Amino acid sequence: MKHNHAYPAWIDLHLHLDGSISLKTARKLAGMQSIALPDSTEELQERMSVIDGCRDLNDYLNRFQLPLSLLHIKEALYLCTYELLEDLYEQGLKYAEIRFAPQLTYASELSQYDAVKIVLRAIHDTPLPCGLILSMMRGNDNHIYNLKTVEVAKQFYGKGVVAVDLAGAEALYPTHTFNEEFKAVRDAGIPLIVHAGEAAGPESVREAIEAGAVRIGHGVRSLEDPAVVQLLVDKHITLELCPTSNLNTGIFKSYKDYPLRQLLDKGVRVCINTDNITVSNTTLRKEWQHMLHAFNLTDSEIERIVRYSIEASFAPDELKQKLLSD
Repeated sequence: MKHNHAYPAWIDLHLHLDGSISLKTARKLAGMQSIALPDSTEELQERMSVIDGCRDLNDYLNRFQLPLSLLHIKEALYLCTYELLEDLYEQGLKYAEIRFAPQLTYASELSQYDAVKIVLRAIHDTPLPCGLILSMMRGNDNHIYNLKTVEVAKQFYGKGVVAVDLAGAEALYPTHTFNEEFKAVRDAGIPLIVHAGEAAGPESVREAIEAGAVRIGHGVRSLEDPAVVQLLVDKHITLELCPTSNLNTGIFKSYKDYPLRQLLDKGVRVCINTDNITVSNTTLRKEWQHMLHAFNLTDSEIERIVRYSIEASFAPDELKQKLLSD
């Protein structure tokens, strides 16, 4: 497959499964489960996508209610994973890491273990090399579910699962309140990713770094504290940037305001990702186009970002070498 080197949209490391179910796939999933959806495409898109912006991250997260309601049986979980990866392959991606929270998709007959097993089977059945990240969720009363997610991750680590993540409403549930979960991930020897520095400030990023995170989801508010920026640089921690998503949630007003170049100039490792293809109505190619147009990125800057993406990925070493040489 040939790629347009002007838009090196090859690798997406921050991609939520439930936020990336296409409208076409959603209708299939609903049909399988006799779930009623709006007849009009426009109305369905309004329920699944942020078209005209939203108030904040919590408002953005409301767009996940419908897609999550479609993922309560094995067949639906398999199909949505399979069709998403097929779409990414057709778009020219060479590698992806998708993430989902098994505690949000299981129903009475579908345990977290079963949910992960079925997603991994779908990944195996598609041509796109892909790692699976299991997301724990922020909340007051779900510590037991989060620890179960870590247990399931231990069973599948090295067999398709590549990391454990913490996602959810960052401003409502501070990062440090999940230290028990972080310790469980560390003790299991599994890489940790934390959504931080998005709805909350740089202190959230510091807490994630102290917890042992090797990558930070978003992390754009790190710039508010030079000491946190220095920590990112010193520890070679990569920020998983998702520009359109951050505009959707009101962190920045325009792509030109996005801190991509500031982060690059300070030596912070960054990669460009979609976050939620459907919720943010985007693609990886669009994300790259926005950044290239906003900052007129040089060839060397493009190469740096691509290299950071490959190096930060959990792809096997052989695949990393192939991606670096392409």
